[in-house]
Amino acid sequence: MIVTDEELLQASADLRVALGRLIRRLRKGYVVGELTLPERSVLSRLDREGAATPGCLADLERVKPQAMGVTLAGLVDRGLVGRRKDDSDGRKVLMSVTEAGVRLLTDRRSQTTRQMATALAEKFTVAEQRKLVAAIPLIERLADEL
Repeated sequence: MIVTDEELLQASADLRVALGRLIRRLRKGYVVGELTLPERSVLSRLDREGAATPGCLADLERVKPQAMGVTLAGLVDRGLVGRRKDDSDGRKVLMSVTEAGVRLLTDRRSQTTRQMATALAEKFTVAEQRKLVAAIPLIERLADEL
């Protein structure tokens, strides 16, 4: 099945609206002390892709280096991310997830995460759940391309 340009434009508009609604609802459910969306994104990226420089992370997350510095400082202060010199270039600093950061990522006690899991379990069929799970890497890839 070939998707036309018009269908791609409509799908892009629909996806943008749906993701916007989801993000607004996730932000609304933020609890003081939980990771912010930018913190969770950086921590997850470091866990998935390994150590990276702050500049590289800023580029990948599409934020200014100063904003990344604030995000990383918060993660370092909480002991979730550590700094070390780059072995191949001592002028560079590499950021990586600490054991505490990995534990936090795998901890499923977040209220919004539990709410989302409950909604998926109670309101979506197994086939729909599988489709959503399969779409996650595609949505991440799309985010990286924008």
